[in-house]
Amino acid sequence: MKKYRNLVFYTSIIGLFSALIYFIVRVGRHNLEAKQNVYGLASTTSAWNDFIHHLTEDFGAPVAILLLQIVVILLAVRIFGWICQKIGQPTVVGEIFAGVVLGPSLLGHYFPQVSEFLFPVSSLENIRFLSQIGLILFMFIVGMELNLKTLKNRANNALIISHTSIAVCFTLGVLVAYYLFGNFTHQSTIFLPFALFMGIAMSIAAFPVMARIIHERGINKTPLGATIITCAAIDDITAWCLLAAVIAVVKAGSFASSLFIILLALLYVLAMFKIVRPFLKRIADLQSSNRTISKSVIGVFFLILFLSAYATEVIGIHALFGAFLAGVIMPPNLNFRNLFTEKIEDVSLVLLLPLFFVFTGLRTEIGLLNEPGLWMICGGIVFLAIFGKTMGSAIAARFVGNNWKDSLTIGALMNTRGLMELVVLNIGLDLGILTPEVFAMMVVMALTTTFMTSPLLSIIDKV
Repeated sequence: MKKYRNLVFYTSIIGLFSALIYFIVRVGRHNLEAKQNVYGLASTTSAWNDFIHHLTEDFGAPVAILLLQIVVILLAVRIFGWICQKIGQPTVVGEIFAGVVLGPSLLGHYFPQVSEFLFPVSSLENIRFLSQIGLILFMFIVGMELNLKTLKNRANNALIISHTSIAVCFTLGVLVAYYLFGNFTHQSTIFLPFALFMGIAMSIAAFPVMARIIHERGINKTPLGATIITCAAIDDITAWCLLAAVIAVVKAGSFASSLFIILLALLYVLAMFKIVRPFLKRIADLQSSNRTISKSVIGVFFLILFLSAYATEVIGIHALFGAFLAGVIMPPNLNFRNLFTEKIEDVSLVLLLPLFFVFTGLRTEIGLLNEPGLWMICGGIVFLAIFGKTMGSAIAARFVGNNWKDSLTIGALMNTRGLMELVVLNIGLDLGILTPEVFAMMVVMALTTTFMTSPLLSIIDKV
């Protein structure tokens, strides 16, 4: 009997309480139906109609739409990323293309009903907020990937190469702004911020994409690879500092007013390096193991990350700058940085960052370039961007002592715009500096310069 005692007890309890629940439900339902008959509220709909009604409501619920969007986005970026890998392109190119395909340029143009169902206007803010979190984490990783010791060791030649390419492209960007201003800007746009912003958008390089291409081609362990990484790092740091200054000018309304924002930003940077950085190093030194990081330490570092992003957003130089600087000031221990990067890289790069690509694609309407004249302007922008970055970097690299092959390789890689360009362009669109037409032209430029990097490197190797 002991053998069956537990079974008897279990079935008795379940059966007894199931019967009580059934009785209570029956009584409650009977009373409800009686009240509905008294007040004339008796339901005339069938159970099937009720089911369909609730199912339709659940399909349209904000959480359900967001989850469906994430599924579609992840599938699209994986497929396009795989295609790009097969043709020798970095996966980030495929992810950017996936964003354009899912946007109004293709899906919205040819299948508007599907696009409206998948990406209703009311849901775009949810994608935007999630993509901003993804960008904050991504910029944090970019900051951590910078090795300040390497920058110091190779700073002289890399500084000349990087700043020469920036100077050439920045000038060309200001020249483009001069011809676009008025016809392709908002009426309220002031020329100075527009010109400065176009200069930055033309001169920025994609440090993360470049690093991955260098690694894939096995250049990363050579002196040339170290030089290119240093050039790209200096390029990004310089461009972000310039961008912070331009954002300050735009938000302050005048250059004189922006000086207060820039001064506050400099105090913030000083505090991060002199106060926060030693504090984080002390915390990292308390770690008992070099193979794991405790949750308490991770919590502190995430707190610093988001506080830094919040501080720069409040100051007026954008949250992404704060996230980038938080990564730069992380403890110099490379093993510690690698462990921390592993914690957040998968979530950021695989899940949240694709949302940013699609959000950018949803804002890109290539169909706005519906006249030959607009495509000629777009082609001119692409040509100037390629010529300025490639030749500016290559000539400077040759001047400091590299041979022509290495110089052209540096030029081809520095021409890669990639994700960093899209980040800058979205900031410009949010601030009202760029119109949708100019935004579309610049996205085409970013795609073209990124896509051409691998083929150009192959041609240089063969020739």
